[in-house]
Amino acid sequence: MPNIRHEPIAPTRTQRLAPGGAIDAHRHDDHQIVYAGRGVLAVTTGAGSWVAPGNRAIWVPAGVVHAHRAHGELELHLMGLPATDNPLGLDTPTVLAVGPLLRELIIAYTHAPDDDSPERARLRAVLIDRLRASPQEPLHLPTPAAPLLRTLCDVLRADPADSSTLAELGSRVGASDRTLSRLFRSDLGMTFPQWRTQLRLQHALVLLAEKEPVTVVAHRCGWSSASAFIDVFRRTFGHTPGSHPKR
Repeated sequence: MPNIRHEPIAPTRTQRLAPGGAIDAHRHDDHQIVYAGRGVLAVTTGAGSWVAPGNRAIWVPAGVVHAHRAHGELELHLMGLPATDNPLGLDTPTVLAVGPLLRELIIAYTHAPDDDSPERARLRAVLIDRLRASPQEPLHLPTPAAPLLRTLCDVLRADPADSSTLAELGSRVGASDRTLSRLFRSDLGMTFPQWRTQLRLQHALVLLAEKEPVTVVAHRCGWSSASAFIDVFRRTFGHTPGSHPKR
């Protein structure tokens, strides 16, 4: 991959990204924990995208080509782990829940990357223990490999509020709803409604980071009402969009 930037060591540091700011595609020989203390972080790979608000982190395994993008003013916390140290046993990018204690541990650890004191070693040990206990969450929007499905998904990415049925979308891309339904399951491992809900939730997180009102977000993401949006958001993230972390 000659055009992909290679950084052998995954950095441990804190940095800020302006809204819309990005870190281009690259890979590490190390694993990496990526956490947004403020704003919303999007991580994209060839397999799809993951979007994490302030109570989620993203695990990026060693060797995975990935890019970062900021939505809202982003305070990015990066933590590298050697490839031989995989406390989660994960070989694919994964979203992890971040409770208050783990949040403060990550922030403290990444603010002093050059500290090699015994205290910092103990901090790291507790941090790793909390990572192991963090629930994994299916907040992944996979990218299809099948050209037909990629075309359909691109239509919905361009307008997440599009409420067309699978049959109506099929008529636009030249396939039956039965064929498309089968492709969603075989190519992406989820149903069409599940994929569209993930797409809309990711878009909602981006709009919330841009400080759009909840009612506007609901409309622009295709929910029939603000209450319907709030219900899905609460069940997915554990809090309402109105109390979405903004630190």
